[in-house]
Amino acid sequence: MKAMMGCGLVALILIAIVGGVLVWGVGINNGLVRNQVAVDAGWSQVENVYQRRADLIPNLVETVKGAANFEKGTLQAVIDARARATQMVVSPEVLNDPAKFRQFQQVQGELSGALSRLMAVAEAYPDLKANQNFLELQRSLSETEDRIAASRRFYNANVRTFNTKVQSVPSNLIANMFGFKIADYFEVDDPNVRSAPRVQF
Repeated sequence: MKAMMGCGLVALILIAIVGGVLVWGVGINNGLVRNQVAVDAGWSQVENVYQRRADLIPNLVETVKGAANFEKGTLQAVIDARARATQMVVSPEVLNDPAKFRQFQQVQGELSGALSRLMAVAEAYPDLKANQNFLELQRSLSETEDRIAASRRFYNANVRTFNTKVQSVPSNLIANMFGFKIADYFEVDDPNVRSAPRVQF
């Protein structure tokens, strides 16, 4: 009788331990999922603000084209950089492929650089600086660049939180078991595009 009670007690203890481990594992897994969703949401915001910038550029280009003798090479560089940036299909796989992620960052950086040069050259054209449409586009572009910077910071903060959990003990055990991989930070490699384009006159 005592042996049966002892076996029953051991069985209950084992069931409690296994149940506790399962609850712990599910909790960690759910936390990792929440963090990964936050990374994806942050990425979606980055995409949105880059698209907003891409949408502003055609109007900016048309306005600048109206300025007499405006440097065509500078304008063409913006047009070409925008084309490369908008041709790159951005999908969730970009986040999981470091090479594609770097390529995305590179084309966006090239566009930022081309816009910076355009705005610097535009300072030499008094007609442009007096053009209300140009001034409005300039203001919208400046706001968008601020949003881009804020969105990248938000995305990187979510990546930091997620990566910390993926790499920390004991959550790394669950992360490895269920295939969670660290996410890439959004970085700007080109020192010429580390800051947003100057759009203030």
